[in-house]
Amino acid sequence: MNRVVLGAFAALVMVGLSLFWLQGRAEVEEAAPPPAPAFSGPAADELPEADISGLRGPAPPEVTELTREEQRFNRYDRNRDNRISRNEMLSTRTPAFRALDKDGNNLLTFEEWAVTTATRFDGLDGNGDGILSREEFARGAPTPRPSSTPACRC
Repeated sequence: MNRVVLGAFAALVMVGLSLFWLQGRAEVEEAAPPPAPAFSGPAADELPEADISGLRGPAPPEVTELTREEQRFNRYDRNRDNRISRNEMLSTRTPAFRALDKDGNNLLTFEEWAVTTATRFDGLDGNGDGILSREEFARGAPTPRPSSTPACRC
């Protein structure tokens, strides 16, 4: 019985001493000076230079005129396999979704949508009466993108 008690006491003393030793070692490493830089002297502050006068790279790609529909398709086809996956289609909407998702949990709650909509409404309501007139509502319209082809006036 005495040996068991003495062994347990000795084990506790060893664990306590090892904790103190590890804690002291951590404090010494924390206050250690930073390592010396790999290069020292005036050359360490200069940027490296290379002679590229004789190098030749591949020819630049040919510019082709793409139709508007091809450009639109290529915006979605990220990996250029001529197919649009569901993830590629939704990836263009990610920044707009992240702007609405205020708590960052990838779930858009009604409250998050309502706060954004109410903030937009308050920004459009110039006189603060809680009602949008036609002029105030027109200020919130998205700006049209300029088209390369004129609209048909048939």
